[in-house]
Amino acid sequence: MRAPRTATHRHLRERLGRLAVATLGVDLVATLLVYQFEHDAPRTRITTLGDAAFWTTTQLLTVSSQLPNPISTGGRILDIFLRLWAISVVAALAGAFGAFFHRRGLERDPLERESPSDEPGWSNAS
Repeated sequence: MRAPRTATHRHLRERLGRLAVATLGVDLVATLLVYQFEHDAPRTRITTLGDAAFWTTTQLLTVSSQLPNPISTGGRILDIFLRLWAISVVAALAGAFGAFFHRRGLERDPLERESPSDEPGWSNAS
């Protein structure tokens, strides 16, 4: 089954793709940073690059995981950034899907579109 090729579908796919690529980039950079901040910190549970990747990805996916918080100041600042990023991505996804369904509704039922005369700044004069 082929994906629909309307401009609205393309726009949604582009938005989702950009969010996914940006989040993967944040995940990779944050993994390297949290490893750098934490691997030598006393009492840390993040001692390997695998631990850092697991912790970072979990923070991005769950926002409130049961994993121990970072020990270092840099790790804690990064943790706050990751939580804000995750919340922002969820909001962006909600907005992208909301815009998609709104535009699809207008495409499917053109009679529901507002006429330009209903908008401020438009006049009915030809």
